[in-house]
Amino acid sequence: MIVDVVPYRLGWRKDFEIEKEVLIKYFGVHISEIHHIGSTSVIGLAAKPIIDIILEVPSLIKLDSELNIFQGLGYEAMGEFGIRGRRYYRKGGDNRTHQIHAFEVGDANIDRHIVFRDYLAAHPAVRLEYQDLKIQLAKECDNDIDQYCTGKDSFVKHHEAKALQWFAKV
Repeated sequence: MIVDVVPYRLGWRKDFEIEKEVLIKYFGVHISEIHHIGSTSVIGLAAKPIIDIILEVPSLIKLDSELNIFQGLGYEAMGEFGIRGRRYYRKGGDNRTHQIHAFEVGDANIDRHIVFRDYLAAHPAVRLEYQDLKIQLAKECDNDIDQYCTGKDSFVKHHEAKALQWFAKV
């Protein structure tokens, strides 16, 4: 996979909205909420140009029964893919365009992602520090996505914890 961090694009919000409508059309009965997460959801933040989406669903088992629809929409089902209680779908192969993270309603991972997004939006200095880190890692990782993600891990975990504390006060 090519690891390319690019300047923020206004079109990412529109890309999310378009995919959201498609997901509602095909899975609406199975979806409680849809959220745009990840770096493309934070105005002004450079990112890999991949739209990250959270689906909150009442039942992962019911969502699992719709695998053929996901495949028809170009998604590859990856199962939990390292996070218990998640269903992960990716679209675009090596030129990935979208990633779906489906969790059952109430899963703590939902809040973790949303609060981190909102924290970055509300804290420009942290957002800039994160952006600089991502740009540097993309230059150094030689398109090794695992190395890139590992390089971000301690920063993300540290600021996710701060974000959850911040959110509890808001």
